[in-house]
Amino acid sequence: MHTVFITIPMTPKTKIVILGGGFAGLNLTKRLDKKIFDVVLVDKHNYHAFPPLFYQVASSELDPTSICFPFRRELRKRGVKGARFRIGEVKSIDTCNRCVITDRENISYDKLVIAMGTTNNFFGNDSLLEEVYTLKSTDEAIRIRNEILLRCENAAIEPDTEKRKRMLSFTVIGGGPAGVEIAGAIGELKRYILQRDYPEIPVEDLCVNLYEGNNRLLGSMSEKASATALQDLRRLMVNVTLGRKMKSYENNILTLDDGSTVYSEMVIWTAGVTGTSITIKPCQSPPPRQAGRFITDSFCRVENTSDIYAIGDIGLLISENHPQGLPQLAQVAIQQGIYLARCLNTGKWVKPFRYKDKGTMATIGRNKAVADLNNLHLKGFVAWMTWMFIHLISLLGMRNRLNVLLNWIWAYFSYNTALRLLLSGSRYPKRGSMWDKG
Repeated sequence: MHTVFITIPMTPKTKIVILGGGFAGLNLTKRLDKKIFDVVLVDKHNYHAFPPLFYQVASSELDPTSICFPFRRELRKRGVKGARFRIGEVKSIDTCNRCVITDRENISYDKLVIAMGTTNNFFGNDSLLEEVYTLKSTDEAIRIRNEILLRCENAAIEPDTEKRKRMLSFTVIGGGPAGVEIAGAIGELKRYILQRDYPEIPVEDLCVNLYEGNNRLLGSMSEKASATALQDLRRLMVNVTLGRKMKSYENNILTLDDGSTVYSEMVIWTAGVTGTSITIKPCQSPPPRQAGRFITDSFCRVENTSDIYAIGDIGLLISENHPQGLPQLAQVAIQQGIYLARCLNTGKWVKPFRYKDKGTMATIGRNKAVADLNNLHLKGFVAWMTWMFIHLISLLGMRNRLNVLLNWIWAYFSYNTALRLLLSGSRYPKRGSMWDKG
């Protein structure tokens, strides 16, 4: 009697390539079934960053490593193990050949998920890219921190009063959460830190201006939150001007839409975002985009494409409750990542995506914050503690959470931080070329 061995052919896994490791892309990567899918995560950085706390890096309140977490370490965890990471900046997508082209390689896919988030929107005034400071990445936050510290150090040894005032002329464009938070942080520098750390600088020599084009701050939040934020910023000696848009910025002269001008040597732009630029090489008609965002159906599928999805800030899902598209918030990105993973894992596309609004919040400074949580409005110390708790538990890694918590506790009781270090990096030697003879 002969034993018969039957070989069952292995079914190749469906290869899913995810572009972007932000809130949307990382949550999707963690929840996809690795027994069904070959998951490849692509990002130009080798770490996941936490954008809500970029302003604290920029204001020397947190170390950059406290809000960033390496992808490869996260992908070693039990629920995520099996996914692969590839570093690379996406240049284009060839939909006919189902291939993603990065600055390092070409990556084939069966299904593609675009989760690359947004970048700064200068509303056609592209020259601002080289003139203003922005706050959309860890690198940009470090750049702002170094510039603020360098200006304070130079001003401390500058004998000419007028030159010193010009050095310390800071302007924030945009009154959304990012603008309010960074303006408040510089205001705290002026009110609490300047006299102690830089006694050579008179407090009145540092000037912080904030300009918002609408008639109130935090336009996506309640009017109560807007009024509280305005009051708190003015207590921190921030000059807030509403109903004025920046028209141009050249030779340190900021021109507003009413023709008035303001001198400012450091302008921080937080006024708008647009979808990250990416070239699509379509087989037929290109997928529709609006403000750089890919228009999707209620299942996060990009229109005019096959097996391509867009989630997070780069996707534009229009619904009855959100005729202008879902808000570009972290909660939307997280929920879409979880939703898409569930649909792909089960293969069932029955229930369309529904965003559950858990509220919005912003912090202005020490003991100062606002929060709109459904029908509940919080302000002051309670809102500030709520903001800290939610952001703390949202960070990746226990080490990061402990670092942030200890920094916050120390700064709260001492009015000080050990992170006010001016670290610019060395210019030389220049990076050599990697071995490649083609």
